[in-house]
Amino acid sequence: MELPLVVGVDGSDSSLLAVDWAVDEAARHRLPLRLVYASLWERYEGAQPSFSTDRPAEKVMAQHIIASCVERARLRNPEVKTSGEVLPDDAVSVLLRAGPEAFALVTGSRGRGEMAGLLLGSVSLAVAARAACPVIVVRDAERNRRGASDRIVVGVGDPSGGEGAVRFAVREAEVRGCALTAIRAWRSPSHEPVDHMLIADDAARLREERASTSLDDALREVMREHPQVDVSRQPVEGPAHHVLLEASVQADLIVVGAVRRHGHFGLQLGRTAHALLHHSECPVAVVPQPV
Repeated sequence: MELPLVVGVDGSDSSLLAVDWAVDEAARHRLPLRLVYASLWERYEGAQPSFSTDRPAEKVMAQHIIASCVERARLRNPEVKTSGEVLPDDAVSVLLRAGPEAFALVTGSRGRGEMAGLLLGSVSLAVAARAACPVIVVRDAERNRRGASDRIVVGVGDPSGGEGAVRFAVREAEVRGCALTAIRAWRSPSHEPVDHMLIADDAARLREERASTSLDDALREVMREHPQVDVSRQPVEGPAHHVLLEASVQADLIVVGAVRRHGHFGLQLGRTAHALLHHSECPVAVVPQPV
């Protein structure tokens, strides 16, 4: 049985954009779409006796939101098998429990009731940092959401956290029929002695060559399995978060890896993933390394 694409919804504009993006993604991969709304109305309702025959307002709202989102998804693409349910817990817990049985988790960048000035909602960040499956945060630059760039970008970093990200990115490029750009950032240390310009140039060239070799190593096996994907390798000088944020401007999706922390629950997002989740111009996929 194919795992569903799971979307957390709450009725906010951001979550509606996530629903639209997820419908298209489910259609590309031919996956079922599961929409979930987290509600604690049962907990509050059970804490005190009710003397009214009316349904709790929170329950009515929850059912209305999930029904509206399911209808929205079906109108966007009737061929995508869509289901929706209200689950009695907080949003982070609901999505994390869904993760092991999901192709990926999809969220908007900000939730209902969160301050408009926030760059990223607390639910999206918590889920991206702890989920067992890929998490896609749909940021709201309309041109990038609709796939106008015809390009996927993957950041290739530490090999311990990069294999899953590379495989996810290659698969995305394949189903979309678009190009893939694999980027490895490299830097010359600021404290490196520069007694002679030629020596400095040689040191920079060596670091660039190492970055290029890392790209080749990361892509070699997966490209043997997907030779039809058009891949460009780009070793780029600069801090990884700056390099990838710049690349996100002309991307439909940017993919980064995350590594598990020994002795801790969850993932190590790192500076680059945090920067992309808060500032990327396109949707961001955070992919944990295979267990």
